[in-house]
Amino acid sequence: MKKIFLTIFLIIVNLQVNAQDDLLDLLDSETPKTENIVSATFKGTRIVNGHSIENRKKKELEFIIAHRFGAINTGFEELFGLDISNIRFSFEYGLTDNLTAGLSRASVEKTYEGFLKYSLVKQKTGANSFPFAISLFGSIAAKSQKAIPGFERSFAESLFYTAQVLIAKKLNSSVSFQLTPTYIHRNLTAIDADPHDIFAIGIGTRVKLSKRVSLNAEYFPQFDKLKSIDARNSLAFGIDIETGGHVFQIILANSRRMLEKAFITETTGNFFGGDIHLGFNLSRTF
Repeated sequence: MKKIFLTIFLIIVNLQVNAQDDLLDLLDSETPKTENIVSATFKGTRIVNGHSIENRKKKELEFIIAHRFGAINTGFEELFGLDISNIRFSFEYGLTDNLTAGLSRASVEKTYEGFLKYSLVKQKTGANSFPFAISLFGSIAAKSQKAIPGFERSFAESLFYTAQVLIAKKLNSSVSFQLTPTYIHRNLTAIDADPHDIFAIGIGTRVKLSKRVSLNAEYFPQFDKLKSIDARNSLAFGIDIETGGHVFQIILANSRRMLEKAFITETTGNFFGGDIHLGFNLSRTF
């Protein structure tokens, strides 16, 4: 008799366990699978000189004004570089949440630039997680500075092109990294020995120091360099300070140029030799 009761008891327990498993499976299938998009990988649309993966949101307009001063090692005569200044200003508009269009003008060579930046993939956690964010950047720039007599150029020969893939990862709430494979083409070179095409890879990082302040760094080693100048790799450090609708960046760099073709391929300053340029980026979003 005991064996009969034991057998019946085990059958009932087994049926209850199976019923609970079926119920859990049903709840799991009905529970919505959510994905979380990682945001604020960088505070602004620039790491220092170069673009970050961040885009303007749809219908947002951002105005950026940037200055780069002369080298600090020019001494008191040039007030440590403050007597010399390059300026760039740009208007950047979110056509969609993933596509930004921009127009800018830089005082160096009186250059005008147009660009598009598209967010291809976002970093996600949860369902359909993806470990990186990937954006595409492309620009066309034209210098309008008058040519030296004897060195006239056509409009096509004044053009430069930049293409970049921005690959970023936010490791945690404080630290982000970005790799930026870069291709730059110039239609006209200063001498025949200069390459028309230059490849480089940007390495950038952001370390958050407080709720509104972060330390940024950026380095662009080149795989080929211009021969007409003593070209060096671009190195820059910046402090981001967020103040409401403004992001203020204080910058120390070995270049005082701000367009990609200029600071990536035409930098000549030796940062550790004292060729350090103070600068700032100030942005306002409307």
